[in-house]
Amino acid sequence: MREQPRARYRLTMEFGPDDVIDREAPEAPFEQLAAILRARISRGDWQPRRQIPPAEQLGEQYKLSRPTVRRAVEVLITEGLLEIRHPRGTFVTEHPR
Repeated sequence: MREQPRARYRLTMEFGPDDVIDREAPEAPFEQLAAILRARISRGDWQPRRQIPPAEQLGEQYKLSRPTVRRAVEVLITEGLLEIRHPRGTFVTEHPR
């Protein structure tokens, strides 16, 4: 008999472009950062085809490690909001979904 997958119960929180990472929140820091970056793209802080700050700078700004920032960026790449252009950097896609 196959075991049923475990349901993930998470409180979904909304993050704005000016929010900070809450270390006590139920969401992981990379999820919070992905939501903040998503909000910044939606607000127009970063226009389509424009480069976002490097992981080191985002890490300093939000007080997160580089791997955590990279994981958040990977989420947004998967969602089609960001793309990597080697060797130039990470850019907002031309038509964010």
